[in-house]
Amino acid sequence: MSAASTTTTTSARLGMMLTDLRLPTVKRLAGELCAQSDLEGWPAHRLLEALLEHEINEREARRIDRHRHESSLSPDKRLSSFDFSALPSVSKAQVMALAEGTEWLDRGANVLLFGPPGVGKSHLVCALGHALIDAGRRVLFTRCSDLVQRLQAARRDLRLPQELAKLDRFDLLILDDLSYVRRDQAETSVLFELICERYERKSLAITANAPFSQWGEVFVEPAMTLAAVDRLVHHATILEMNVESYRRRVAQAGHAPPARKARSTT
Repeated sequence: MSAASTTTTTSARLGMMLTDLRLPTVKRLAGELCAQSDLEGWPAHRLLEALLEHEINEREARRIDRHRHESSLSPDKRLSSFDFSALPSVSKAQVMALAEGTEWLDRGANVLLFGPPGVGKSHLVCALGHALIDAGRRVLFTRCSDLVQRLQAARRDLRLPQELAKLDRFDLLILDDLSYVRRDQAETSVLFELICERYERKSLAITANAPFSQWGEVFVEPAMTLAAVDRLVHHATILEMNVESYRRRVAQAGHAPPARKARSTT
């Protein structure tokens, strides 16, 4: 057998083994890096390290891509595009600390964002979610009313514990627009059960138009309202965003009448 045939057979066997070991990046780069190793006289450990480093890096990138896809986060809502200057009540340093120091997720701490519609609550909480995914955490974004209906259906089918357990795989569960949950015994009871289930174990991020004083419009019973608020704020960062609607400002700017030209005095 010629040297070329031997090399081809060896490469084929190596490719099959790397496929069996599920090392697609090593398989793709092995020929190129082995040729470079032969040319430059690398020690064996350097070649092995280079191959495995590429495999680990690409595997991590694929994992982050999967987590971002499953998160349902808006792809364009990132911290880099958020205008902190329009929200003087929100500390950029505080938000960046939440994005970069993820130990609060290990404690099951929460983030609560309050403000009228259009001030950027959803943008900010999505941006925080993207940053946490980049840091290796798992996040799920959902409209609060959609999740409540999903949990309510699970309760009817006697599989609420299983549905709550599925949500446990997410380090942060983002509930957008809590204020739009209907004041209904069945809906608010499953929402309360979710809050209790994750209390001091897994984190929640909640956006709401209404302050705590108006949460009686969400939960049917006053005792349930107090208990829900108590659990949410026990370990929480609260971001108050009580400014004029960003969407309204943009709309007004877009429809502003053109400036009048100054009349000549000559």
